Amino acid sequence: MVKRAPSSTKTKLFVLDTNVLMHDPTSLFRFEEHDVYVPIMTLEELDNNKKGMSEVARNARQASRTLDEVVSSSEHDIATGIDLAAPSHDLATGKLFLQTEAINVQLPAALPTAKGDNQILGVMMHLAERTPKRPVILVSKDINMRIKARALGLDAQDYFNDKVLEDTDLLYTGWLELPVDFWDKHAKGMKSWKENGHTYYQIEGPQSADLMVNEFIYQDGENPLNAWVKERNGRSVLIETVTDYGHNKNNVWGITARNREQNFALNLLMNPEIDFVTLLGQAGTGKTLLTLAAGLTQVLETKRYSEIIMTRVTVPVGEDIGFLPGTEEEKMAPWMGALEDNLDVLNGTTGEGGDWGRAATRDLIRSRIKVKSLNFMRGRTFINKFLIIDEAQNLTPKQMKTLITRAGPGTKVVCLGNIAQIDTPYLTEGSSGLTFVVDRFKSWPHSGHITLQRGERSRLADHAADVL
Repeated sequence: MVKRAPSSTKTKLFVLDTNVLMHDPTSLFRFEEHDVYVPIMTLEELDNNKKGMSEVARNARQASRTLDEVVSSSEHDIATGIDLAAPSHDLATGKLFLQTEAINVQLPAALPTAKGDNQILGVMMHLAERTPKRPVILVSKDINMRIKARALGLDAQDYFNDKVLEDTDLLYTGWLELPVDFWDKHAKGMKSWKENGHTYYQIEGPQSADLMVNEFIYQDGENPLNAWVKERNGRSVLIETVTDYGHNKNNVWGITARNREQNFALNLLMNPEIDFVTLLGQAGTGKTLLTLAAGLTQVLETKRYSEIIMTRVTVPVGEDIGFLPGTEEEKMAPWMGALEDNLDVLNGTTGEGGDWGRAATRDLIRSRIKVKSLNFMRGRTFINKFLIIDEAQNLTPKQMKTLITRAGPGTKVVCLGNIAQIDTPYLTEGSSGLTFVVDRFKSWPHSGHITLQRGERSRLADHAADVL
Protein backbone atom coordinates (compact mmCIF):
# COMPACT_ATOMS: atom_id res chain seq x y z
CA MET A 1 0.00 0.00 0.00
CA VAL A 2 1.30 3.46 -0.94
CA LYS A 3 1.78 5.92 1.90
CA ARG A 4 -0.70 8.75 1.89
CA ALA A 5 0.20 12.36 1.28
CA PRO A 6 0.29 14.24 4.58
CA SER A 7 -3.20 15.56 5.26
CA SER A 8 -2.42 19.14 6.15
CA THR A 9 -5.18 21.72 6.21
CA LYS A 10 -2.72 24.59 5.72
CA THR A 11 -0.97 23.49 2.53
CA LYS A 12 -2.83 22.76 -0.69
CA LEU A 13 -2.15 19.98 -3.19
CA PHE A 14 -1.87 21.30 -6.75
CA VAL A 15 -2.34 18.79 -9.58
CA LEU A 16 -0.50 19.97 -12.70
CA ASP A 17 -1.92 19.64 -16.19
CA THR A 18 0.60 19.06 -19.00
CA ASN A 19 0.07 22.46 -20.63
CA VAL A 20 1.29 24.23 -17.47
CA LEU A 21 4.66 22.44 -17.62
CA MET A 22 4.88 23.03 -21.39
CA HIS A 23 4.08 26.71 -20.91
CA ASP A 24 6.52 27.25 -18.02
CA PRO A 25 9.02 24.41 -17.38
CA THR A 26 9.93 25.93 -13.99
CA SER A 27 6.30 25.88 -12.79
CA LEU A 28 7.16 23.05 -10.33
CA PHE A 29 8.94 25.65 -8.19
CA ARG A 30 6.22 28.32 -8.32
CA PHE A 31 3.83 27.04 -5.65
CA GLU A 32 5.73 28.23 -2.55
CA GLU A 33 4.83 26.15 0.55
CA HIS A 34 2.19 24.05 -1.22
CA ASP A 35 2.65 20.53 -2.60
CA VAL A 36 2.63 19.60 -6.29
CA TYR A 37 1.25 16.36 -7.75
CA VAL A 38 2.16 15.17 -11.28
CA PRO A 39 -0.10 12.39 -12.69
CA ILE A 40 1.33 9.67 -14.97
CA MET A 41 -0.83 11.01 -17.82
CA THR A 42 0.93 14.38 -17.57
CA LEU A 43 4.31 12.63 -18.01
CA GLU A 44 2.87 10.63 -20.92
CA GLU A 45 1.69 13.79 -22.69
CA LEU A 46 5.06 15.49 -22.02
CA ASP A 47 6.69 12.51 -23.73
CA ASN A 48 4.36 12.80 -26.74
CA ASN A 49 5.22 16.49 -27.18
CA LYS A 50 8.98 16.39 -26.74
CA LYS A 51 9.95 15.95 -30.41
CA GLY A 52 10.57 18.93 -32.69
CA MET A 53 12.11 22.37 -32.65
CA SER A 54 9.03 24.34 -31.59
CA GLU A 55 8.86 26.37 -28.37
CA VAL A 56 6.37 23.85 -26.94
CA ALA A 57 8.72 20.90 -27.68
CA ARG A 58 11.68 22.73 -26.13
CA ASN A 59 9.65 23.47 -23.01
CA ALA A 60 8.48 19.84 -22.79
CA ARG A 61 12.10 18.65 -22.87
CA GLN A 62 13.10 21.25 -20.28
CA ALA A 63 10.23 20.21 -17.99
CA SER A 64 11.29 16.54 -18.28
CA ARG A 65 14.90 17.46 -17.42
CA THR A 66 13.72 19.49 -14.41
CA LEU A 67 11.62 16.56 -13.16
CA ASP A 68 14.56 14.21 -13.66
CA GLU A 69 16.91 16.47 -11.65
CA VAL A 70 14.39 16.75 -8.79
CA VAL A 71 13.72 12.99 -8.66
CA SER A 72 17.35 11.85 -9.03
CA SER A 73 18.66 14.34 -6.44
CA SER A 74 16.32 13.05 -3.74
CA GLU A 75 17.13 10.25 -1.35
CA HIS A 76 13.51 9.93 -0.26
CA ASP A 77 10.98 7.49 -1.63
CA ILE A 78 8.88 9.06 -4.43
CA ALA A 79 5.67 7.88 -2.77
CA THR A 80 6.32 9.89 0.41
CA GLY A 81 7.03 13.06 -1.57
CA ILE A 82 10.25 14.73 -2.70
CA ASP A 83 11.30 17.90 -0.92
CA LEU A 84 11.50 20.83 -3.39
CA ALA A 85 13.50 23.22 -1.17
CA ALA A 86 16.98 22.10 -2.31
CA PRO A 87 16.34 21.75 -6.10
CA SER A 88 14.47 25.09 -6.21
CA HIS A 89 17.08 26.91 -4.06
CA ASP A 90 14.37 27.62 -1.45
CA LEU A 91 11.93 29.12 -3.98
CA ALA A 92 9.50 26.35 -3.06
CA THR A 93 9.25 24.64 0.32
CA GLY A 94 6.54 22.08 -0.52
CA LYS A 95 6.87 18.52 -1.83
CA LEU A 96 6.59 16.92 -5.25
CA PHE A 97 4.38 13.83 -5.53
CA LEU A 98 4.38 11.58 -8.58
CA GLN A 99 1.61 9.08 -9.27
CA THR A 100 3.01 5.73 -8.09
CA GLU A 101 -0.11 3.59 -8.18
CA ALA A 102 -2.72 2.56 -10.72
CA ILE A 103 -5.82 4.56 -9.89
CA ASN A 104 -9.15 3.13 -10.98
CA VAL A 105 -11.82 5.78 -10.60
CA GLN A 106 -15.28 5.50 -12.06
CA LEU A 107 -15.70 8.61 -14.19
CA PRO A 108 -19.17 9.66 -15.36
CA ALA A 109 -20.25 7.61 -18.38
CA ALA A 110 -20.19 10.69 -20.65
CA LEU A 111 -16.42 11.13 -20.19
CA PRO A 112 -14.31 8.77 -22.37
CA THR A 113 -11.49 7.34 -20.23
CA ALA A 114 -9.12 7.07 -23.21
CA LYS A 115 -8.71 10.86 -23.24
CA GLY A 116 -5.69 12.10 -21.29
CA ASP A 117 -7.54 15.07 -19.77
CA ASN A 118 -10.22 12.80 -18.33
CA GLN A 119 -7.64 10.46 -16.79
CA ILE A 120 -6.09 13.45 -15.00
CA LEU A 121 -9.59 14.35 -13.75
CA GLY A 122 -9.92 10.76 -12.50
CA VAL A 123 -6.70 11.15 -10.51
CA MET A 124 -8.08 14.42 -9.11
CA MET A 125 -11.27 12.69 -7.95
CA HIS A 126 -9.22 9.95 -6.27
CA LEU A 127 -7.02 12.47 -4.43
CA ALA A 128 -10.03 14.55 -3.34
CA GLU A 129 -11.68 11.41 -1.87
CA ARG A 130 -8.46 10.28 -0.18
CA THR A 131 -7.71 13.59 1.55
CA PRO A 132 -11.12 15.21 2.17
CA LYS A 133 -9.72 17.81 4.60
CA ARG A 134 -7.05 19.04 2.22
CA PRO A 135 -7.77 21.32 -0.77
CA VAL A 136 -6.89 19.50 -4.03
CA ILE A 137 -6.73 21.96 -6.94
CA LEU A 138 -6.21 21.36 -10.64
CA VAL A 139 -3.91 23.89 -12.35
CA SER A 140 -4.47 24.08 -16.11
CA LYS A 141 -4.15 26.59 -18.95
CA ASP A 142 -6.94 24.72 -20.78
CA ILE A 143 -10.27 26.50 -20.20
CA ASN A 144 -12.40 23.46 -21.16
CA MET A 145 -10.43 21.26 -18.78
CA ARG A 146 -11.13 23.70 -15.92
CA ILE A 147 -14.85 23.79 -16.82
CA LYS A 148 -15.02 19.96 -16.82
CA ALA A 149 -13.27 19.84 -13.43
CA ARG A 150 -15.75 22.30 -11.92
CA ALA A 151 -18.66 20.39 -13.44
CA LEU A 152 -17.41 17.32 -11.52
CA GLY A 153 -17.28 19.33 -8.30
CA LEU A 154 -13.49 19.72 -8.29
CA ASP A 155 -11.44 22.87 -7.71
CA ALA A 156 -9.60 24.24 -10.75
CA GLN A 157 -7.68 27.41 -11.56
CA ASP A 158 -5.51 28.97 -14.24
CA TYR A 159 -1.72 29.19 -13.88
CA PHE A 160 -1.24 32.79 -12.79
CA ASN A 161 2.48 32.89 -12.00
CA ASP A 162 3.52 33.97 -15.50
CA LYS A 163 1.11 36.92 -15.44
CA VAL A 164 2.92 40.22 -15.06
CA LEU A 165 -0.34 42.02 -14.24
CA GLU A 166 -3.77 40.84 -13.22
CA ASP A 167 -5.37 43.76 -15.05
CA THR A 168 -3.75 45.21 -18.17
CA ASP A 169 -5.44 48.56 -17.41
CA LEU A 170 -2.72 48.92 -14.77
CA LEU A 171 0.05 48.56 -17.37
CA TYR A 172 2.51 51.46 -17.46
CA THR A 173 1.50 53.85 -20.27
CA GLY A 174 4.72 55.90 -20.35
CA TRP A 175 2.90 59.23 -19.99
CA LEU A 176 1.04 61.07 -17.25
CA GLU A 177 -1.19 64.15 -17.15
CA LEU A 178 -0.13 66.50 -14.36
CA PRO A 179 -2.84 67.77 -12.00
CA VAL A 180 -3.79 71.46 -12.18
CA ASP A 181 -2.13 72.27 -8.84
CA PHE A 182 1.12 70.41 -9.64
CA TRP A 183 3.32 73.51 -9.96
CA ASP A 184 1.82 75.12 -6.83
CA LYS A 185 2.79 72.06 -4.79
CA HIS A 186 6.26 71.77 -6.33
CA ALA A 187 7.23 75.47 -6.64
CA LYS A 188 9.31 75.46 -3.45
CA GLY A 189 13.01 75.10 -4.25
CA MET A 190 12.38 74.63 -7.99
CA LYS A 191 15.24 75.49 -10.36
CA SER A 192 14.73 76.28 -14.04
CA TRP A 193 17.12 77.00 -16.91
CA LYS A 194 17.42 76.80 -20.71
CA GLU A 195 20.04 74.82 -22.60
CA ASN A 196 20.34 73.73 -26.27
CA GLY A 197 16.79 74.85 -27.08
CA HIS A 198 15.21 72.91 -24.18
CA THR A 199 13.90 74.13 -20.84
CA TYR A 200 14.92 72.17 -17.73
CA TYR A 201 13.16 72.03 -14.35
CA GLN A 202 14.73 70.60 -11.19
CA ILE A 203 11.86 69.89 -8.79
CA GLU A 204 11.11 67.91 -5.66
CA GLY A 205 7.83 67.35 -3.93
CA PRO A 206 5.13 64.82 -3.06
CA GLN A 207 4.34 63.69 -6.62
CA SER A 208 7.89 63.78 -7.97
CA ALA A 209 8.70 60.61 -6.00
CA ASP A 210 6.24 58.65 -8.19
CA LEU A 211 7.68 59.83 -11.52
CA MET A 212 9.92 57.39 -13.42
CA VAL A 213 12.94 58.08 -15.61
CA ASN A 214 11.88 58.65 -19.25
CA GLU A 215 8.23 59.02 -18.25
CA PHE A 216 6.49 61.77 -20.25
CA ILE A 217 4.38 64.37 -18.47
CA TYR A 218 2.01 66.92 -19.97
CA GLN A 219 -0.36 69.68 -18.96
CA ASP A 220 -2.90 71.48 -21.11
CA GLY A 221 -4.14 75.03 -20.55
CA GLU A 222 -2.82 78.55 -21.12
CA ASN A 223 0.81 77.42 -20.78
CA PRO A 224 0.81 73.86 -22.15
CA LEU A 225 3.73 71.67 -21.13
CA ASN A 226 5.08 68.55 -22.85
CA ALA A 227 8.17 67.23 -21.07
CA TRP A 228 9.88 64.07 -19.86
CA VAL A 229 11.78 62.99 -16.77
CA LYS A 230 15.50 62.79 -17.56
CA GLU A 231 17.02 62.02 -14.17
CA ARG A 232 15.84 60.98 -10.77
CA ASN A 233 17.72 61.29 -7.51
CA GLY A 234 15.64 60.34 -4.48
CA ARG A 235 12.69 62.76 -4.34
CA SER A 236 14.35 65.17 -6.78
CA VAL A 237 13.69 64.86 -10.53
CA LEU A 238 15.06 66.67 -13.58
CA ILE A 239 12.45 67.43 -16.25
CA GLU A 240 13.27 68.45 -19.85
CA THR A 241 10.83 69.81 -22.42
CA VAL A 242 10.44 67.54 -25.46
CA THR A 243 11.41 68.25 -29.06
CA ASP A 244 8.28 69.17 -31.04
CA TYR A 245 8.16 66.63 -33.88
CA GLY A 246 4.71 67.91 -34.79
CA HIS A 247 6.38 70.95 -36.38
CA ASN A 248 7.40 70.59 -40.01
CA LYS A 249 10.97 71.83 -39.38
CA ASN A 250 11.55 68.76 -37.15
CA ASN A 251 10.02 66.25 -39.59
CA VAL A 252 11.42 62.72 -39.55
CA TRP A 253 11.78 61.40 -43.14
CA GLY A 254 8.92 63.74 -44.11
CA ILE A 255 6.70 62.47 -41.26
CA THR A 256 5.42 64.76 -38.50
CA ALA A 257 3.70 63.71 -35.26
CA ARG A 258 -0.08 64.04 -35.51
CA ASN A 259 -0.82 63.85 -31.78
CA ARG A 260 0.85 64.10 -28.39
CA GLU A 261 1.66 60.38 -28.00
CA GLN A 262 3.24 60.20 -31.46
CA ASN A 263 5.41 63.17 -30.51
CA PHE A 264 6.50 61.38 -27.31
CA ALA A 265 7.22 58.21 -29.33
CA LEU A 266 9.44 60.10 -31.82
CA ASN A 267 11.38 61.65 -28.93
CA LEU A 268 12.21 58.11 -27.75
CA LEU A 269 12.94 56.76 -31.25
CA MET A 270 15.27 59.64 -32.19
CA ASN A 271 17.20 59.80 -28.90
CA PRO A 272 20.58 57.99 -29.10
CA GLU A 273 20.64 57.50 -25.30
CA ILE A 274 17.55 55.27 -25.44
CA ASP A 275 18.55 51.70 -26.36
CA PHE A 276 15.17 50.00 -25.94
CA VAL A 277 11.75 51.35 -26.97
CA THR A 278 8.33 49.68 -26.64
CA LEU A 279 5.31 51.06 -28.50
CA LEU A 280 1.86 49.69 -27.70
CA GLY A 281 -1.30 50.65 -29.50
CA GLN A 282 -4.27 49.64 -31.61
CA ALA A 283 -4.08 49.21 -35.37
CA GLY A 284 -3.66 52.55 -37.13
CA THR A 285 -1.95 54.46 -34.29
CA GLY A 286 1.22 54.80 -36.37
CA LYS A 287 3.61 52.44 -34.55
CA THR A 288 5.30 50.95 -37.63
CA LEU A 289 5.30 54.17 -39.67
CA LEU A 290 6.95 56.25 -36.93
CA THR A 291 9.53 53.53 -36.20
CA LEU A 292 10.48 53.06 -39.86
CA ALA A 293 10.71 56.82 -40.42
CA ALA A 294 13.00 57.19 -37.38
CA GLY A 295 15.04 54.17 -38.49
CA LEU A 296 15.53 55.42 -42.06
CA THR A 297 16.53 58.90 -40.87
CA GLN A 298 19.16 57.48 -38.51
CA VAL A 299 20.45 54.93 -41.05
CA LEU A 300 20.52 56.99 -44.26
CA GLU A 301 20.84 60.61 -43.04
CA THR A 302 22.69 60.69 -39.71
CA LYS A 303 24.43 57.28 -40.27
CA ARG A 304 23.95 56.41 -36.58
CA TYR A 305 23.03 52.81 -37.44
CA SER A 306 24.28 50.69 -40.34
CA GLU A 307 20.94 49.10 -41.30
CA ILE A 308 17.39 48.30 -40.19
CA ILE A 309 16.57 44.69 -39.27
CA MET A 310 12.89 43.83 -39.07
CA THR A 311 11.41 40.61 -37.71
CA ARG A 312 8.02 39.35 -36.60
CA VAL A 313 6.36 36.15 -35.38
CA THR A 314 4.98 33.98 -38.19
CA VAL A 315 2.14 32.59 -36.06
CA PRO A 316 -0.38 31.57 -38.78
CA VAL A 317 2.05 29.06 -40.32
CA GLY A 318 3.09 27.46 -37.09
CA GLU A 319 6.77 27.28 -36.44
CA ASP A 320 8.40 26.80 -39.85
CA ILE A 321 8.63 29.33 -42.67
CA GLY A 322 8.49 26.51 -45.22
CA PHE A 323 10.69 24.56 -47.58
CA LEU A 324 9.74 26.74 -50.54
CA PRO A 325 12.25 28.00 -53.10
CA GLY A 326 13.70 31.37 -52.22
CA THR A 327 15.82 33.17 -49.69
CA GLU A 328 14.89 33.84 -46.08
CA GLU A 329 13.71 37.33 -47.11
CA GLU A 330 11.47 35.98 -49.90
CA LYS A 331 9.86 33.47 -47.54
CA MET A 332 9.18 36.22 -44.99
CA ALA A 333 7.66 38.54 -47.66
CA PRO A 334 3.98 37.46 -47.11
CA TRP A 335 4.23 38.54 -43.44
CA MET A 336 5.85 41.84 -44.27
CA GLY A 337 2.84 43.49 -45.93
CA ALA A 338 2.85 46.11 -43.16
CA LEU A 339 6.46 46.95 -43.99
CA GLU A 340 5.71 47.38 -47.71
CA ASP A 341 2.61 49.53 -47.01
CA ASN A 342 4.60 51.86 -44.78
CA LEU A 343 7.52 52.06 -47.21
CA ASP A 344 5.07 53.19 -49.91
CA VAL A 345 3.97 56.04 -47.62
CA LEU A 346 7.55 56.98 -46.70
CA ASN A 347 8.69 56.80 -50.33
CA GLY A 348 6.00 59.30 -51.24
CA THR A 349 7.46 61.83 -48.75
CA THR A 350 10.91 61.99 -50.37
CA GLY A 351 9.94 64.97 -52.56
CA GLU A 352 10.36 65.50 -56.27
CA GLY A 353 12.44 63.45 -58.66
CA GLY A 354 9.78 61.75 -60.78
CA ASP A 355 9.36 58.03 -61.20
CA TRP A 356 13.11 57.45 -61.71
CA GLY A 357 13.98 59.31 -58.52
CA ARG A 358 11.37 57.42 -56.52
CA ALA A 359 12.51 54.06 -57.93
CA ALA A 360 16.13 54.84 -57.02
CA THR A 361 15.07 55.90 -53.49
CA ARG A 362 13.02 52.72 -53.10
CA ASP A 363 16.00 50.56 -54.08
CA LEU A 364 18.27 52.45 -51.69
CA ILE A 365 15.77 52.04 -48.82
CA ARG A 366 15.24 48.33 -49.53
CA SER A 367 19.01 47.73 -49.56
CA ARG A 368 19.21 49.04 -45.99
CA ILE A 369 16.28 47.03 -44.60
CA LYS A 370 16.83 43.33 -43.85
CA VAL A 371 13.89 41.07 -43.05
CA LYS A 372 14.83 38.18 -40.75
CA SER A 373 12.94 35.18 -39.38
CA LEU A 374 12.76 34.63 -35.64
CA ASN A 375 13.68 30.97 -36.15
CA PHE A 376 17.31 31.83 -36.89
CA MET A 377 17.97 34.49 -34.25
CA ARG A 378 19.59 32.33 -31.58
CA GLY A 379 23.34 32.89 -31.26
CA ARG A 380 23.43 36.04 -33.41
CA THR A 381 24.78 39.45 -32.36
CA PHE A 382 23.66 42.69 -34.02
CA ILE A 383 26.13 45.58 -33.91
CA ASN A 384 25.06 49.16 -34.79
CA LYS A 385 21.66 47.98 -36.04
CA PHE A 386 18.14 49.39 -35.70
CA LEU A 387 16.22 46.22 -34.74
CA ILE A 388 12.41 46.31 -35.08
CA ILE A 389 10.37 43.48 -33.53
CA ASP A 390 6.84 43.71 -34.98
CA GLU A 391 3.78 41.92 -33.54
CA ALA A 392 5.75 41.49 -30.30
CA GLN A 393 2.58 40.64 -28.35
CA ASN A 394 2.78 37.10 -29.81
CA LEU A 395 6.16 36.41 -28.18
CA THR A 396 6.55 34.61 -24.88
CA PRO A 397 8.76 36.28 -22.22
CA LYS A 398 11.43 33.64 -22.95
CA GLN A 399 11.42 34.38 -26.71
CA MET A 400 11.52 38.11 -25.95
CA LYS A 401 14.61 37.60 -23.79
CA THR A 402 16.28 35.61 -26.60
CA LEU A 403 15.64 38.44 -29.07
CA ILE A 404 16.60 41.43 -26.91
CA THR A 405 19.85 39.78 -25.82
CA ARG A 406 20.92 39.72 -29.50
CA ALA A 407 21.68 43.45 -29.22
CA GLY A 408 25.37 44.29 -29.43
CA PRO A 409 27.10 47.67 -29.00
CA GLY A 410 25.32 50.60 -30.66
CA THR A 411 22.10 48.68 -31.41
CA LYS A 412 18.63 50.04 -30.70
CA VAL A 413 15.74 47.61 -30.20
CA VAL A 414 12.13 48.70 -30.84
CA CYS A 415 9.21 46.40 -29.92
CA LEU A 416 5.80 47.10 -31.49
CA GLY A 417 2.51 45.42 -30.72
CA ASN A 418 -1.11 45.45 -29.69
CA ILE A 419 -1.84 43.20 -26.71
CA ALA A 420 -5.51 43.03 -27.73
CA GLN A 421 -4.52 40.92 -30.78
CA ILE A 422 -2.71 37.84 -29.45
CA ASP A 423 -2.66 34.76 -31.72
CA THR A 424 -0.24 32.51 -29.78
CA PRO A 425 -1.93 29.69 -27.79
CA TYR A 426 -1.84 30.03 -23.96
CA LEU A 427 -0.60 33.63 -24.13
CA THR A 428 -2.87 36.26 -22.62
CA GLU A 429 -2.67 40.04 -22.31
CA GLY A 430 -1.21 39.62 -18.84
CA SER A 431 1.43 37.03 -19.75
CA SER A 432 2.56 38.27 -23.19
CA GLY A 433 6.28 38.94 -23.66
CA LEU A 434 5.43 42.52 -24.63
CA THR A 435 3.61 43.16 -21.32
CA PHE A 436 6.54 41.49 -19.56
CA VAL A 437 9.23 43.79 -21.02
CA VAL A 438 7.13 46.96 -20.59
CA ASP A 439 6.78 46.18 -16.89
CA ARG A 440 10.41 45.07 -16.33
CA PHE A 441 12.10 47.92 -18.25
CA LYS A 442 9.98 50.82 -17.00
CA SER A 443 12.54 52.15 -14.49
CA TRP A 444 15.69 51.63 -16.62
CA PRO A 445 17.23 54.98 -17.73
CA HIS A 446 18.05 53.73 -21.27
CA SER A 447 14.55 52.51 -22.14
CA GLY A 448 11.23 54.15 -22.84
CA HIS A 449 7.62 53.14 -23.44
CA ILE A 450 4.58 54.85 -24.98
CA THR A 451 1.03 53.58 -25.28
CA LEU A 452 -0.45 55.18 -28.40
CA GLN A 453 -4.19 55.76 -28.12
CA ARG A 454 -5.42 57.86 -31.03
CA GLY A 455 -5.81 56.16 -34.38
CA GLU A 456 -4.55 58.25 -37.31
CA ARG A 457 -5.31 55.90 -40.21
CA SER A 458 -8.60 57.30 -41.46
CA ARG A 459 -12.01 58.38 -40.15
CA LEU A 460 -13.41 55.07 -41.43
CA ALA A 461 -10.81 52.98 -39.51
CA ASP A 462 -11.28 55.05 -36.33
CA HIS A 463 -15.07 54.68 -36.45
CA ALA A 464 -14.77 50.92 -37.14
CA ALA A 465 -12.44 50.51 -34.15
CA ASP A 466 -15.03 52.23 -31.93
CA VAL A 467 -18.28 50.60 -33.09
CA LEU A 468 -17.35 47.11 -34.28
